[in-house]
Amino acid sequence: MITVSSDKAKLNVPFLQNFLKDIYWAAGRTLEEVQITIDASVCFGIYWNDQQIGFARVITDYVVFAYVMDVFIDENHRGKGYASILMDAMLKEPQLKQVKIWRLATSDAHFLYKKFGFNALAHPEKMMEKLTTI
Repeated sequence: MITVSSDKAKLNVPFLQNFLKDIYWAAGRTLEEVQITIDASVCFGIYWNDQQIGFARVITDYVVFAYVMDVFIDENHRGKGYASILMDAMLKEPQLKQVKIWRLATSDAHFLYKKFGFNALAHPEKMMEKLTTI
């Protein structure tokens, strides 16, 4: 049985870090850094028979803006629609219902996010970023 929960106590943090440390967008992220990101985000775990198989998190002010990050499904469970279930639950989360602007970045999952109304930026020339290195 598949379930989605926003209960951070249910998250398997070592499982999350083990996946994230090797993926291109979070390479090298430590267990401590994963915990910091969890503490600062609204998090969603997806579970198959109570075993965590995926994750997503949202950084938000709960009214104006939300940024979706770290969405993944474990390799052994891909291709079964679980990412769509996770995204649907996240976008229907009551504490996020007032958010007006949702954003995310992806290199390879445009097909998934388009199903939920995400599109390329209407005015990318207005967007700026600052990257820092440590």
